[in-house]
Amino acid sequence: MLIDLKNVSFGYDDKKILDGVSFTVSEGERIGLIGPNGEGKTTLMRVMTGDLAADEGAVSRKSGLKTGYLAQTGGYESENTVYEEMRGVFSDIFRAIDGLREAQRALAKTEYASAAYKDLASKCERLEKRIAAADGYNADVKIRTVLNGMGFEKAYDQVISTMSGGEKTRLKLCRLLLEEPEILFLDEPTNHLDIPTLFWLESYLASYRGAIFAVSHDRYFLDRVAEKIFELENKKITVFRGNYSKYKVLKAEKVLTEQRAYEKQQEEIAALKDYVARNIVRATTAKSAQSRVKKLENMELVEKPLPPPQPPKFRFVFDERCEEAALRVEGLNLSAGGKTLLSGASFEVRRGDKIAIVGENGAGKSTLIRALVRHADPAVHWGRFVKTGYYDQENADLDPEETVLGALWHKHTGWTQTEARSALARAKLTAEDIEKQVKSLSGGERAKLSLVLLEAERANFLVLDEPTNHLDLQARESLEEALRAYEGTLLFVSHDRYFIENLADKIIEIAEGALTLFPCRYDEYAARKKAREQSAEREKAEAKREKEEQKKSAAYRSKADRAENAKKKQRMRQTEAGIAETEEEIERLNAEIADPQVAADYKRMAEKCARLDELHARLDELYAEYEKLI
Repeated sequence: MLIDLKNVSFGYDDKKILDGVSFTVSEGERIGLIGPNGEGKTTLMRVMTGDLAADEGAVSRKSGLKTGYLAQTGGYESENTVYEEMRGVFSDIFRAIDGLREAQRALAKTEYASAAYKDLASKCERLEKRIAAADGYNADVKIRTVLNGMGFEKAYDQVISTMSGGEKTRLKLCRLLLEEPEILFLDEPTNHLDIPTLFWLESYLASYRGAIFAVSHDRYFLDRVAEKIFELENKKITVFRGNYSKYKVLKAEKVLTEQRAYEKQQEEIAALKDYVARNIVRATTAKSAQSRVKKLENMELVEKPLPPPQPPKFRFVFDERCEEAALRVEGLNLSAGGKTLLSGASFEVRRGDKIAIVGENGAGKSTLIRALVRHADPAVHWGRFVKTGYYDQENADLDPEETVLGALWHKHTGWTQTEARSALARAKLTAEDIEKQVKSLSGGERAKLSLVLLEAERANFLVLDEPTNHLDLQARESLEEALRAYEGTLLFVSHDRYFIENLADKIIEIAEGALTLFPCRYDEYAARKKAREQSAEREKAEAKREKEEQKKSAAYRSKADRAENAKKKQRMRQTEAGIAETEEEIERLNAEIADPQVAADYKRMAEKCARLDELHARLDELYAEYEKLI
């Protein structure tokens, strides 16, 4: 057991967030926590970590439990470089390695059986065990693996304070992965990650030794990582075994079973009451009627199931169709910050297409979207009768000082108050919400408001930049349903793979300054991309082999060349053998030095330490010679 909650309740002021929550998290479990925005998922995690104290109930944690917590926002504020910061995770291990080498050198020069000698011998043994237990000699390999996987392979020397907020949050996750806590709390870990990084993270977490407790709205992530789903709904936790897809099936079955059990009992109660009413006054049947009264009194009532929270509803319609060629781009060039993003890009969007734009972070996806909707670049040709509706992931077109209702009314002055309030209510913006200023809304509420404004445009060509950001699972699925039913044209950027799979019939990929249109769905695109990568690897290996063959051929141009090359190969083989033998002897001597019997014999110990120094010097000479030969 890592963490155990028993009848935990928590609230802010008069608003209760958690009510009688009980569950246990055990070693190695992978748990996905889901629930509507504002339901209290982050609050629950903070209660579990001890950042917040429960109002009622008990939270028990394993003694000395090592936890790691990734918040949705916030990372590092450091003047260190990326690599320096990650090396800090293993600073104790690196000091131990340096200390071991220093102690081994000192041991060879210390008088046998002296107090200093005994202390040094004991120190060497302790340090060796500590380094081995932490796999310390592979620390740098671990750092590079995580940094490269999380997209920092070109940023080792970048100072952290110069990074964006998203990069700092990503770097915080890197550090947590390297620290390897017993339980990893992740609050929306897939934010700020592009698709290749998402796949890498999911694979890495699959082999993570600790427990994982993750809040996520990424259904693909939940399917690949979670083995249990905890649903926070109506202040309670319900546990479902399996990933998100399994949860959907089990949740539907649970709702149906509970509703049937309630209805069956209500029918039974009605029948019993009817019998009692008809027979209680009859002498011949009064006794049986009384037995039914007692049955009613002793019956354990099934609570009426609470209706699940209703998702927001969206509907996108338009007034007139555009022409068949909705958008044509010919020779588009894009750059940002002195970097070329696209050069000579060309593609066409036909009426009714639903196209997803994918690529790594920084490839230029959002820049392309903005260039299209500005209608200013001569390389961009919109078809006749096209009316575009644009969703900006930053919601930059919203006035932070305006009220929610005012933001809608000022753009659609012809609407009545009833029409405006109804549209906002369908998006689950309540009567209380619509009087708030935009700046006080949560990210999810701002996203819903922007989608209502987009609906009101009645555009026949929707251009969406990360429309699922900040939306909870119900809202994402509702938006998907609305966009699947939309009969217009759709061009969108998203990192939500479920969203892409369910909507896109074509894929535009931006990579290395080039734009490629794939006339297929996402699963086929992913398969083609994998095949391309494998083919590129094969071609690279073949080119390397051919280059080596050419070098070999060139090396055999003359008898003298061949003789010299043979001598060189012989020296390389001899040097490699010498390196292997020397390393084996070093390893054997280290093991002997750690032996208490050897440590007790000063003369033997001094001889072995002196020999160890000779071997290290010899190994350096061999490596230097080998570098010259190759």
